[in-house]
Amino acid sequence: MISNGRARLVILISGRGSNMVSIIEAIDANQLDADIVAVISNRPDATGSVAAADRGIPTAVVDHTEYQDRDSFDRALAETVDRFNPHLVILAGFMRILTADFVNHYANKLLNIHPSLLPQFKGLNTHQRAIDAKASEHGATVHFVTAELDDGPIVLQAKVPVLADDDAQTLAKRVLIQEHQLYPNAIKKIIQERAL
Repeated sequence: MISNGRARLVILISGRGSNMVSIIEAIDANQLDADIVAVISNRPDATGSVAAADRGIPTAVVDHTEYQDRDSFDRALAETVDRFNPHLVILAGFMRILTADFVNHYANKLLNIHPSLLPQFKGLNTHQRAIDAKASEHGATVHFVTAELDDGPIVLQAKVPVLADDDAQTLAKRVLIQEHQLYPNAIKKIIQERAL
């Protein structure tokens, strides 16, 4: 439960964190009643960490290359996340498959955004696969994370048409624009539903 109206978010990233920035901007515009209490990356060179630090958001790195296996990395990551006591853990371009133990530890608190209209096109290369399948529409999905990849209850979706002259890059750009609106709106929806 989120009792004081402001949700505590921990955001996990691996790269530039464009969805993270969209969440920051929604908070700054008073469109989202939340505080980002930490941004954690699995890559020391993630440029999104710099963007977060520049805004005064605490950052941490849990470098997956320093761990022998997925389980030990996920345990270290969970210990780091738990220090910030989040209401929600937001995967924003976090390019690691998480263990069932990690996912279960954050059951109903772990969110992901996937660039397709789930359950279609789970996994990678979603834009090209949508074109190859001659899909008339494509989009993005925010969902709760479960142990099965790109599965779990859907929170919100956003759709874009697939145009006759689209390639994977042009389609990806249009979907990303929708992602940047969708993720803050999905987080807002969850906060409102869980507030006392």
